[in-house]
Amino acid sequence: MAKDYSRSDRVGQQILRELPDIIRHELKDPRIGMLTFTGVDVTRDYSHAKVYFTVLGSEEQRRETLQTLAHAAGFLRVQLGHRIKLRTMPLLHFFYDESVERGMHLSKLIDAAVADHAPDADGSADAEE
Repeated sequence: MAKDYSRSDRVGQQILRELPDIIRHELKDPRIGMLTFTGVDVTRDYSHAKVYFTVLGSEEQRRETLQTLAHAAGFLRVQLGHRIKLRTMPLLHFFYDESVERGMHLSKLIDAAVADHAPDADGSADAEE
């Protein structure tokens, strides 16, 4: 049986497709760095949308990007309204997505653990004494 997607999920996916194009072509703010949107959660009544993003750079660049997106939320909402036909366009709330960083950290920990338990040059594994 195919999985059914709610309309709010489909609206979130449409916002996720349109938002990068709007930022790239219409916002043109130099304070926004290398930005990637990772997800959008839209409430069932379409009044709010949580937009998750990641950005390459330092903690200061992340904060500046978050502030810039929050400041431009009204403009982005209007532009989305021109592209997506909804009775009510959700208010945009931006959140930094830390899951990518957590995933990279866990991957490094796993790699380190595997390297510690790798077989020696003679082919035998480390034996605990």
